[in-house]
Amino acid sequence: MRCETSQRARAIAASSALLCAACAVGPDFHRPAQPDVKDYVREPLTSTAAAPAAPQAGAAQVFRAGAEVPRQWWDGFGSEPLDRIVERALQHNPTLDAARAALRQAHESTAAQTGAYYPSAQASYSVSRTENAVGTIAPTLSSGAAIYTLHTAQVSVGFVPDVFGANRRAVESLAAQEEAQRFELEAAKLTLASNVVAAAIQRAALHAQIEATTDIIAVEERSLALLREQQRLGYASALDVASQQSALAQAEQSLPPLRRQLEQTCDLLAVLSGDLPAQTAPEQIDLEALKLPEQLPLSVPSQLVEHRPDVRAAEAQVHSASAQVGVAVANRLPQFSISTLYGGTATGISRMFDDGNRFWSIGGSAAQTIFDFGTLEHRQHAAEAALDQATAQYRIAVLTAFQNVADALYALRSDADALAAATEAEQAARTTLDLTRRQLDAGAVNVLALLNAEQAYQQAWVARVQAQAARYADTAALYQALGGGAWNDSGDTARSSDR
Repeated sequence: MRCETSQRARAIAASSALLCAACAVGPDFHRPAQPDVKDYVREPLTSTAAAPAAPQAGAAQVFRAGAEVPRQWWDGFGSEPLDRIVERALQHNPTLDAARAALRQAHESTAAQTGAYYPSAQASYSVSRTENAVGTIAPTLSSGAAIYTLHTAQVSVGFVPDVFGANRRAVESLAAQEEAQRFELEAAKLTLASNVVAAAIQRAALHAQIEATTDIIAVEERSLALLREQQRLGYASALDVASQQSALAQAEQSLPPLRRQLEQTCDLLAVLSGDLPAQTAPEQIDLEALKLPEQLPLSVPSQLVEHRPDVRAAEAQVHSASAQVGVAVANRLPQFSISTLYGGTATGISRMFDDGNRFWSIGGSAAQTIFDFGTLEHRQHAAEAALDQATAQYRIAVLTAFQNVADALYALRSDADALAAATEAEQAARTTLDLTRRQLDAGAVNVLALLNAEQAYQQAWVARVQAQAARYADTAALYQALGGGAWNDSGDTARSSDR
């Protein structure tokens, strides 16, 4: 009979679980509608992303509409040192370790909440040594013994049927949080790779600028020495010397900030790679050795929300908040529970389950909050407000994503033109320098004119380097704005590797 009772209790619990699985109050989540736009910018895009006006300023970059961004998009710059720096950062950066730990935590929290679908069982055993006052009160034991040892063992089973889906919504919310953490991890990887690439490009550009500035200072020093000699001979005035001293001081003044930026960029690269600044020196990258990707993938606007991990994370947060509304609604409805107990007690362990020493019980309860000064109602309103907040934050994420792409597209075009202008200025300064050298050889100008031409050429060269670096940075910014190709990995592979 007791066996039949236990089986009946388990059957009731299982039936309740199956019944409740199909019932969940609160709103069902539906993915937000994608933006209905056909382009990222106001004027229609051409197939050419950026075609410099001067052919010598570099090749044109062409859009490939609908093409996928490679997951390792930085390979497109054709630099093995850059590839090694990025890969090291992805392996050792502690920010990614923290994101992976957050993902594991979210996964375990979801698994823990899933356990509430099933009955819970507890086993207990207790022993006590007691002496009764048999001369004053009736003895506890039927034998009348005053001193005895009592052994008690029991198993209790409890089950809370998820009648209105409170637990189902809680699991749904935690699963959405886990999904959000997974996309946060992908967003962290994308941001890290983009920061490393940008810092590496900046470092290469600063190194080139320092070399050019050093050459400019050398030219200014030679000019000053020449003017002082001319002043001694009576061919130059003190004003000429003072003006040249001012030019030299300005050139020297521009060098320390460049060196400071270079060292700070090196420190940044070291930290992004998970190292202390004093522990390692990042590999040097030659700006001229970088390759500008000529084929630029450009996903259609309707795909952008699918490809951006930050947008997908915001969407998962909306899903989680929606499920929390269901939890709040279910908490205002009746709560049911079922419990069973079976055990035995005796003065000897071997006799605990003999006839007359066993005990059992089975019961159920239902509870409904009647009056709580509006506590549960206000919690539901708070959950609904949190859903509105998550929805608004999702819209912000979508708007920001489209803004990032539009900004990158405009930058690609304008900086290509800027590079073309800087390249033309550099070539003009180079032509002027060559002509000045010929005139010097012919005796038509003095050495000072040649030094001024060299200075102008070096300054134009610095401007061209800055414009060239900006074009590389714009390309990296476009890859980041499009989501960095994180969706190219299969979900199972990505999930298993991040846990």
